[in-house]
Amino acid sequence: MFSDPLAILGSLCIGLAVAALAWFGGDLFSGPLRWIEQDLTEKLRRLRMPVRRLRQYLMLWLAGMVLVFLGFWLVLENLVFAVLLAGLILLSPWYLIRRLAEWRRLKIEDQLADAMVTLANSVRAGLSLAQSMEILAAQCPKPINSEFFQIAAEYRLGKPLDRTLVEAKQRLKSENFALFAAALLASHESGGRLNETVERIAQSVLEMQRLERKVKSETAQARKSAIYMALVPPVILVVWYFVDPVNTAKLFTEVFGHILLALVVVIDIVAYFWARAILNPDI
Repeated sequence: MFSDPLAILGSLCIGLAVAALAWFGGDLFSGPLRWIEQDLTEKLRRLRMPVRRLRQYLMLWLAGMVLVFLGFWLVLENLVFAVLLAGLILLSPWYLIRRLAEWRRLKIEDQLADAMVTLANSVRAGLSLAQSMEILAAQCPKPINSEFFQIAAEYRLGKPLDRTLVEAKQRLKSENFALFAAALLASHESGGRLNETVERIAQSVLEMQRLERKVKSETAQARKSAIYMALVPPVILVVWYFVDPVNTAKLFTEVFGHILLALVVVIDIVAYFWARAILNPDI
């Protein structure tokens, strides 16, 4: 392929076009890249992972996407699969990090009610709020203990309690923790029986968790059905290859077949996530 002068000239023109777009369209790409970097920074901090070299990793990530796209397009001469795989490489790590951050947030919310009860018992026993936070950091399971440990450490080093709680609330993005922080701030500023307030919030959180578990148990079979439906198309493709191998091979050798396969993959992924969204209502 590369012995053809026209192919070499075409590849050179594409390379020059990409270089010119990167040089003159820097402002056009800097905005979305900055937004992606900020979103990933927030998610990685929620996962308590380092973000110091995130920009370098982002550039390597985008470079890998471009190399896969150019490899499938120029070397394998398959533009449809090049676009599809480049899109998957672009979205898959981002989706994985967001899912991990969401899993950690849900895990913290599940552990928060028990932590509130422990805090109320500590305050009732006569301990200060700082001492109660240290007890939570020592006794609570992961991952919520790391959040209480950071709050207690920052408060012990002299940072105001309201600032530490506000920063934790912004970091966790949890409605239940926002209620918990509001109760702590109100008690710290105006006094009052903190243990009773925290116990009432804990009871509300436990009731909400009970409803969420009930909804999940009622929709568990439907969620499994969504997974099975997403796996059916590739299984059917493999089975059909043994039934009609000639026509099935055309899906991988002809442009129209490539377009059909790409559409099937996109529709299959969209249908799966659509079903997940329907089966995970916000209570």
